[in-house]
Amino acid sequence: MPRPAGQPAQGDGTPAGEQQRQLSAALMRVNHVGEVCAQALYQAQALSTRDPALKAHFEAAARDETDHLAWTEQRLRELGGRTSLLNPLWYAGAFGIGLAAGRVGDRISLGFVVETERQVEQHLDSHLSRLPADDAGSRAIVEQMRDDEARHALEAERAGALPLPLPVRWLMRGAAKVMTTTAHHI
Repeated sequence: MPRPAGQPAQGDGTPAGEQQRQLSAALMRVNHVGEVCAQALYQAQALSTRDPALKAHFEAAARDETDHLAWTEQRLRELGGRTSLLNPLWYAGAFGIGLAAGRVGDRISLGFVVETERQVEQHLDSHLSRLPADDAGSRAIVEQMRDDEARHALEAERAGALPLPLPVRWLMRGAAKVMTTTAHHI
């Protein structure tokens, strides 16, 4: 899928000030880490299911996430930023979590997708509120990612997802907070 194009009010859609550019780069680094984790989660879940239709579902979602990964990496370069130094750690951890979710059962694994994507939607909404107003390039990417994540959650629900217990959702939220806070800087 082609990268979403922002319609900048002026210039090339990159924030004008250095502090604003650094903020945009940090937020896009966090989004890139999220896509690294999404790749790992979907790949592990595709490996752990025995249902060919569900495997295809996870692989299709992973393809969307591959686009997101490329978009965020390209945007980081445009902003003069870098990817997280901890990406191998993020990938390994998310792969393990995806494998564990997949081994528990397909309906739980789908429930994990629903909860993950809903939390990611909220996270992306918060980034839209924090991104500089003149950063049309980053905004367009984040908006498209948010829409795709909402679709992934809806598709997982339709495929038979079971809602996760509240303590599991809290644990997921806590782990995401550690990841996003760390990735903002490292």
